[in-house]
Amino acid sequence: MAKAIHMMIRVLEEARSVEFYSKAFGLEIAERFDFDSFTLVYLRNDEADFEVELTVNKDRTEGYDLGNGYGHLAFCVDKLDEEHARFQKEGLAPEDIKEFFRDGTLIARFFFVTDPDGYRIEILERHGRYR
Repeated sequence: MAKAIHMMIRVLEEARSVEFYSKAFGLEIAERFDFDSFTLVYLRNDEADFEVELTVNKDRTEGYDLGNGYGHLAFCVDKLDEEHARFQKEGLAPEDIKEFFRDGTLIARFFFVTDPDGYRIEILERHGRYR
């Protein structure tokens, strides 16, 4: 059976992105590989071994065009309201908390935040299928 191990995004500034993912999700550098034309930075935390891979192309000076194909990365948390308040305090500009219902039943509570390169990230409260 296959196991998901990481997702990769291209970022413009390594330090800015590492700081954002550390503040927002407690992700820290697990490994960093520096090559002539690019750097790979693998981020993770103690919650799971799934990683976010940041690819920094050294000759890039303009942000990436995310197009209309990128959806979002998602994290789940125990206390959504507390995390939302923490994001606000950290100056991470979270969007408002939303609730998603189907047939009158709560499916999910969540909010979105956008990282420094424009990637949208969903933060869901642990509930139902989001564990």
